[in-house]
Amino acid sequence: MSGRGKYCVYLLECCDGSYYCGITTDMEQRLRQHNAGTASRYTRGRTPVSVVTHTPHCFSKGAALQLECAIKKCPRHKKTAAVKAACIQR
Repeated sequence: MSGRGKYCVYLLECCDGSYYCGITTDMEQRLRQHNAGTASRYTRGRTPVSVVTHTPHCFSKGAALQLECAIKKCPRHKKTAAVKAACIQR
């Protein structure tokens, strides 16, 4: 299985107002993991987290990782727009 088109890129808002960007193949499960403190070290101490936006599950793993990296380099005020723009381009 190649994993082609299985990944989405998501943007979370943590309880302290910070953003976290990641990739997943199962958005609901990943959100539960973040809120349970079992996903990333960054969100572990910043629960609860909520989804700001996410792309459809249409990316290969490599493409999702590239988009995640690009979004993490964006200033905060451009992160949401970057995720939404990726949705439109797909």
